[in-house]
Amino acid sequence: MKFGKVLFVAAAAATAMTAAAQAGTLDDVKARGELQCGVATPLPGFANPNADNVWEGLDVDVCRAVAAAVFGDPMKVKITPTTSKERFTVLQSGEIDMLARNTTWTFSRDVNLGFEFVGVNYYDGQGFLVNKSLGVSSATELDGASVCVQTGTTTELNLADYFRAQGMKYETVPIATAEEGAKVYDEGRCDVYTTDASGLYSLRSTLAAPAEQVVLPEIISKEPLGPLVRHGDQQWGDIARWTLNTMIIAEELGVTSANIDEMTSSTNPEILRLLGVEGNMGEQLGLDSKWAYNVIKNVGNYGESFKRNLTDTLNIERGINAQWKDGGLLYAPPMR
Repeated sequence: MKFGKVLFVAAAAATAMTAAAQAGTLDDVKARGELQCGVATPLPGFANPNADNVWEGLDVDVCRAVAAAVFGDPMKVKITPTTSKERFTVLQSGEIDMLARNTTWTFSRDVNLGFEFVGVNYYDGQGFLVNKSLGVSSATELDGASVCVQTGTTTELNLADYFRAQGMKYETVPIATAEEGAKVYDEGRCDVYTTDASGLYSLRSTLAAPAEQVVLPEIISKEPLGPLVRHGDQQWGDIARWTLNTMIIAEELGVTSANIDEMTSSTNPEILRLLGVEGNMGEQLGLDSKWAYNVIKNVGNYGESFKRNLTDTLNIERGINAQWKDGGLLYAPPMR
């Protein structure tokens, strides 16, 4: 019994030390003078360097929004591209403060790996991309195909489950990054490319003949993609969560980067709380009263980010990522 108690105490002490080590992320970020944020290796629309080598995309906007909330400056962020295999390690090790990298929220990642998903910034599902020359119009016709799939992802498991359920066989062509996958697929070394549908549209835009590629109609999984932080620092999790919520709520309330200054005179109490005109929400997070104002002014609301990064560049429509009042799944708790 004594030995059991010693083990219990040691385990409790280790847990406490881990929590203590992970606490104070906001102070660390402020002391460093920049946010360290992990994103995908180049994935157009979500995380990609532009012609001036400045990273942009839907996921990058989440990073910039948190930087704006903390510093009032969306550029005070170091962007770290990560592969699907290394993304969790760099977050666990503290090399980055948060991960905003088309990552699916699952039970094991949220609980087993010691992470905290702070919301969903893109509702997705796994699909299949093929060349029109393959002559197929449905994923049910892919028996015997060679399939490019990123290792270390939920995509691998979904692929195996789907083909098994359909009684079909396939050959795996493993890839590490979207860039590598585009090259392998373009060279004809696999018949099919599978990943989240958003990634397929992104990948298609980089291929030699995008008009010859077709995304098949089947969506075989639920892939709620969202940013995450380490367990153990509730304040930092709240900051990341409510920064994303701010972008979603701002769109719902009609607050944009263009009209935000006139909105500070609104008669809507929720808008006044959102923009720091009333209440002390910034203080509760350990931030300036204009933290949410800075997010919207500098980065925009969710709809602005979606249009800029996905609709205008990849022709991706809102679909299920529309606001709840427009028939979509996008929904954030009230700002009160």
